[in-house]
Amino acid sequence: MTIQGPITARPEPGRPNQLGAHFDGEGTNFAVFSQHGEQVYLCLFSTDGRREVARLPLPERTGAVWHGYLPGIRPGTLYGYRVAGPYDPERGHRFNANKLLLDPYTRQFHGPFTDHGATFGFDHLSPHADLTFNPHDSAPYVPKCLVSDPALFPLDAKSLGRGWDNTLIYEAHVKGVTALNPDVPLDQRGTFDGMATPPMLDHLIRLGVSTIELLPIQAIKSEGALLARGLVNYWGYNTIGFFAPEPRYLGPSGIKGFRAMVERFHAAGIEVILDVVYNHSAEGDHMGPTLSFRGLDNMSYYRLHEGQPRLYVNDTGTGNTLDISHPFVLRLVMDSLRFWVQAMGVDGFRFDLATTVCRERHGFDRRGGFLDALRQDPVLADVKLIAEPWDVGPGGYQLGEFPSGFGEWNDRYRDTVRRFWRGDRQSAQDLGSALLGSADVFERRGRRSWSSINYAASHDGFTLTDTTQYGERQNQANGEGNRDGHRTNYSQNFGTEGPSTEPAVQALRARRVRNLLATVLMSQGTPMLLAGDEGGHSQQGNNNAYCQDNTTTWLDWATMDPDLIAFAAAVSRVRRAHPVLRQSNFLHGQIRASDGKPDVEWRAFDGGALNWQNPEMSSLCLCLRGSAEHALGQAETDTVLLAFNRQDTRQDLHLPDPGDRVWAREIDTAHMTQTTQILTQPIVRVAAHSMCAFCLTEQIPGWCHKTTRCACWPGPMASIRNSTICMATSIRPARTRCAPCCAPWVSLWIAWQRSAMPCIR
Repeated sequence: MTIQGPITARPEPGRPNQLGAHFDGEGTNFAVFSQHGEQVYLCLFSTDGRREVARLPLPERTGAVWHGYLPGIRPGTLYGYRVAGPYDPERGHRFNANKLLLDPYTRQFHGPFTDHGATFGFDHLSPHADLTFNPHDSAPYVPKCLVSDPALFPLDAKSLGRGWDNTLIYEAHVKGVTALNPDVPLDQRGTFDGMATPPMLDHLIRLGVSTIELLPIQAIKSEGALLARGLVNYWGYNTIGFFAPEPRYLGPSGIKGFRAMVERFHAAGIEVILDVVYNHSAEGDHMGPTLSFRGLDNMSYYRLHEGQPRLYVNDTGTGNTLDISHPFVLRLVMDSLRFWVQAMGVDGFRFDLATTVCRERHGFDRRGGFLDALRQDPVLADVKLIAEPWDVGPGGYQLGEFPSGFGEWNDRYRDTVRRFWRGDRQSAQDLGSALLGSADVFERRGRRSWSSINYAASHDGFTLTDTTQYGERQNQANGEGNRDGHRTNYSQNFGTEGPSTEPAVQALRARRVRNLLATVLMSQGTPMLLAGDEGGHSQQGNNNAYCQDNTTTWLDWATMDPDLIAFAAAVSRVRRAHPVLRQSNFLHGQIRASDGKPDVEWRAFDGGALNWQNPEMSSLCLCLRGSAEHALGQAETDTVLLAFNRQDTRQDLHLPDPGDRVWAREIDTAHMTQTTQILTQPIVRVAAHSMCAFCLTEQIPGWCHKTTRCACWPGPMASIRNSTICMATSIRPARTRCAPCCAPWVSLWIAWQRSAMPCIR
């Protein structure tokens, strides 16, 4: 046992400098912040957490930090705090020493939450609500904090340190991607242990994923309203412990499983980014329970309404807003970020409702305390930082306003690509900006094109498949009368709401998904895929599945479409193979000194200029070369042509003059299976409702030239098995015509294809 008998000794003074409970080999130092509290009590519990065996006042206060040291208290000891002080909600104080409070710095919890009236600081059944006082002890109904073994959290982890230029993000939920994966061991499904198993790694590597972004994994509590409906907070955006991994994701390896998962991802070359929620806590509004921050110091931890401090500022839509402008709340956030980097090895963070954590009293401020603290912190200098650049507060939408070094979720990009492929007026013009990294939004203050996190679907909204199957949200299962979730989805059901057995409808939907996937992966900026979109996962039209911990959200690997997975992997390979598709510099059509050509060139299908004034424009092309503003871009010979045809009929595309090279079609969304096709004629057809990617490549060794080009020569691997095919017409010519110039080069073509074009394998 950690505690032998009753504790009667008075704690020693201890130290205030390190918040939390820290074992030094002989005892444990406890330190906690409470500016307005009158006395802080350390409560120790039996090993099963059911019995409070000691309640000791912390003997010292240094500034706003209460602290004490207990010799003999070892790792595994269960504890919590109680804080005495005024209970006066109308003045912003909600102290109630009958409530056991979680240490904001604890790294491990013991036991679950129980939704019970005793956890409220007031009588929740009284008509006077939070103006009453609740004398009942909450300890039996809340987890206990655990004194951690420092050996579990050595501060020696190393981040992978990958740059942004070749980043492909895969947004995933720990349980959602593993719960139904038959190749993951049964006892590891839904846990950190299962995330980086060989089958999961193989899948991610095949897709070319460089970075996995995990939905919140810090400890949470489900809202009482959800529990009353038999639901839970599945996504996890309701944090209560900013240093503790969520217990439900702990597998056979326990707390060690998280860092082991990160290390296995790193060994495979994959970064780990955490979605973090520092904008609010799980304590809810003024009618919520007292679990930690509210009871420690309500006025300091939360932003309260000026003139009416009984109520909370609700810029987050969750009931409360943490006050990051307070020095000790800012310290909590910064200490938490450093912990996950140094002790757990993570490579970056995606800040949920980032506008909130960057808001000062006067509003959003890119030079405010939080962003200043990030910029000067040496531990966080090399990690990736991503903002969700909005909240529901005043001036909440701040897309493009974050400082250099941040990536931002670009919801405008998401809406643009959906609107374009749906056929909306004026959407082609917006697509032009989106394809080039949304320079009109991000090109300021020295920012790079990778600042735009491009996605067509995320956890918050329809899956990619559902954008093609549902015209309206279908959120009835959430128990909110289908009033929750986005109302505007820019989706299209092709005449049938939900799944369809009509082959024509299925074909149109499948092509739309391919178009959206390819557009995201071919755009300048940082692409992000939602887990499951590569295999056709559907949530049956639920576009706000935050409380669906079931097969609605779990990926059913048995029904994932292997052909669509292969398509996504093929497009990802093309992106990796062509540096011009992932440039850091914004492109503006400037002339390159190296060859006198523009770094980006817009073209109509007939080779002429685009009519940007036409609101009905539905086809466009852009030719991408290395940036004229960058020395490496100037030297880059890579050239890619992207052609988008949204029309109902196929279109003839006039290819730019290839010079002494040839055009190859590497991506064609009209087909599920992708094969590289060398083109010998200046005009090529692009199917209706499709996009193609062409690249300039070197000529085939020994290629026969006549007056212009040989019209027939060895085709793709699948065609070579039978005979030579004319690539210009896809017609098999008479052998007497083909053999003289082409037949001798079939074996050379095969060897060249394997050695010179690794991107097609």
